[in-house]
Amino acid sequence: MNARTREDRRRTGRRILISLLVAVLLLGGLAGAGAYLWSHYGDGISQALGWTSNDYEGEGTGEVVVVITEGEIGEDVAASLEEAGVVKTAEAFYSLLLEQPEEVAFLPGSYRVKSQMSAQAALDALENPENRMAFTAIIPEGNTVEKTLELVSAGASIPLEELQAAAADVSAYGLPAGVDTLEGWLFPATYEFEEDTTGAEAIAKMVDTQIQVLDEMGVAPESREEVLTKASIVQREGGRIEDFPKVARVIENRLEQGMLLQMDSTAQYGYGQHADGSVWSTDEALADDNPWNTYVNTGLPKGPIANPGRDAISAVLNPPAGDWVYFVAVNLETGESVFSTTQEEHEAAIGQFREWCAANPDQGC
Repeated sequence: MNARTREDRRRTGRRILISLLVAVLLLGGLAGAGAYLWSHYGDGISQALGWTSNDYEGEGTGEVVVVITEGEIGEDVAASLEEAGVVKTAEAFYSLLLEQPEEVAFLPGSYRVKSQMSAQAALDALENPENRMAFTAIIPEGNTVEKTLELVSAGASIPLEELQAAAADVSAYGLPAGVDTLEGWLFPATYEFEEDTTGAEAIAKMVDTQIQVLDEMGVAPESREEVLTKASIVQREGGRIEDFPKVARVIENRLEQGMLLQMDSTAQYGYGQHADGSVWSTDEALADDNPWNTYVNTGLPKGPIANPGRDAISAVLNPPAGDWVYFVAVNLETGESVFSTTQEEHEAAIGQFREWCAANPDQGC
């Protein structure tokens, strides 16, 4: 073999190698682009091609209670059904509503439905009067007084205006001196009322239940407001019940060290952004000098920011040993939080959360 032939073969080999490398790079780029597109549009493509459906099939299983409040429209009901796991997607239910020959009007109240129902089965269940729970109000943990009164009105058929007027007279319910709002004092539970229950009677029942729970847990009367204030922050900040005690420990550690609590839930509440559905606080909310904002004021906020349940109260009364002074949610879907003892660890955890948000832009970030 002469030198020219060997050189030609080397050049040919280099060209083949370069071509293969280019092909690999192109395929890799296409694969990356494909993965990106599929992560964002895969569900829609699968549904359009008939591979998957945005709706469940059948009548569902188990039992779920959903609440429809006064003034909610079809989109609101659809979102509540998806959040409760009743329908697969709000889109499927809302699209079904739009297909109805006449506009569907939902009667406020609490309804017994099932998990994983088809949109049609869910609609049929909500239109069946036998599934409406008469004079029953279901109050989840973490709601404000404003939202709680809406749920009571819907479930117990008490006019909202009557409940609001009754709630304004805080002195009627035997609360500690200086308490000027029912925030934190309406215990979250399922309540059954009589047909003729008044707004004041309904509120008194919820306040009495809260006091009874505090007494059962050994909270002295003079400590009730402080415990409820701490517990309300734990309720709003803790993503998982198992993390509630550690959140309570962070609160105690910061108070003992004279640190600002810097709880976003308090800033959002004080600025009126607590119902926005975002975990991020605006600069305006963080800087606003109101008595609930723990980014501006040292110590606890003026009072509770929501109605806490038993688990949050218990966490405040029994915080575990630990030196954490920071925590941040890193997965809004699971509620997982990372607890840290140093600023550097906390910054790393925030970075972890930002990465999760970038990968899950539609999950409340």
